[in-house]
Amino acid sequence: MTDGHLGLAQAPPDGSGAAGTGPAAPGSGPAASPAPSASPAPSPSAAAAPAPAAVALAPRVPLFPALAAVYRAQLSRAKVARLPLLFVATFQSIGIMVLMRGVVDAEARSSEAHAVVAGSTVLIVAFVALNLLAQYFGQLRATGGLDHYATLPVPPAAVVLGAAGAYASFTVPGTVVTAVTGSLLFDLPLTHLWILVAVVPLSGAALAGLGAVLGLLAPRPELATLCGQLGMSAALLLGVLPAERMPGPVSFARDLLPSTYGVEALMETFAPAPDWAAVLADLGVCAGVGVPALAAATWAYRRAALRS
Repeated sequence: MTDGHLGLAQAPPDGSGAAGTGPAAPGSGPAASPAPSASPAPSPSAAAAPAPAAVALAPRVPLFPALAAVYRAQLSRAKVARLPLLFVATFQSIGIMVLMRGVVDAEARSSEAHAVVAGSTVLIVAFVALNLLAQYFGQLRATGGLDHYATLPVPPAAVVLGAAGAYASFTVPGTVVTAVTGSLLFDLPLTHLWILVAVVPLSGAALAGLGAVLGLLAPRPELATLCGQLGMSAALLLGVLPAERMPGPVSFARDLLPSTYGVEALMETFAPAPDWAAVLADLGVCAGVGVPALAAATWAYRRAALRS
C-alpha cells in the first residue's frame, strides 16, 4: 500500500521530533499516538457570518413636545434653585424705586417717574433672563452638562427655547409686584399694567437669547458670569433714567440694548392717553431682536455641544 493510505507520525509543533519514514510493521506493537492536530481553519461561510445588528436609537422627538418637556423641567429647576435670587431681584428693584423717589420729580405721572418704574420692572427680566441664564449655560458647558442633553433625542432649539422660556416665565411674579409697587409709590395709573403680558415674554426672549449666547460662547464660566453681570448693569443704568437726560453716546448705547424697548413700551402705558402705535412698535422691536437672538443661541448651543 502506498504512503497515502497509511498514518504518518507527525512532528511536534516545535519541530523537536522526526517524522516516521516508513510504514508501521504489523504486529510490532502499539503505534505511536499522533500529536494533537491544529484546530481547523474557519470555513469561508463561517468567516462571512453577518455581525449582530446595531440597536436602533430612539426616534427624535418633535420640536414642540420636546420644547414643552424641557420648559417644564427647567421651570421646576428654576423654582427650586433660583427662587431666592428672584426675591433678591425684586427687593433690589423696589429699593431702587424707593431711592429714586427722593431724586426724581415728585409730580405724578412725570416722565422721570415713568422711566424709574418701567426700568425697575424690566430690570428683573434682565437679572433673570440675561444674567442668570448666562451663568447657567456657562456652568452647564464647563461641567459637561451639555453632553447630557446631547444624548437626548430632542432638537437643540428645544433645549435653548425651553430654558429661555422657563427663565423668562420665572420673572412674572417679580415684575408684577414691582410694577404695582412702583405705580403706587409714584402715583401712576394701574389701568394698563396688563401690557406686562406682552412686555415680559418679548423682552425676556430677547434678553434670554443674548444671555444664552454669552454663556455658551464664553470659554470659562467666570467670563459668562462677568458678561451676564455687565449686561444686567447696563439694563439698570440705561433703563431707569429717561433718555432725554443722557448724553448722545450713552443714548446711542441705550438704543442698542434690547430691554430698552420693553421699558419704552411700559413707560408709554403710564401716560394719560397712551400712544398704542408706539407701544406696538416697541414690542415689535423686542420681537425682532428676540428671534435672531434665540436663533444665535441655538447655533451657539450646537457649537458648544460639538466641542464639549
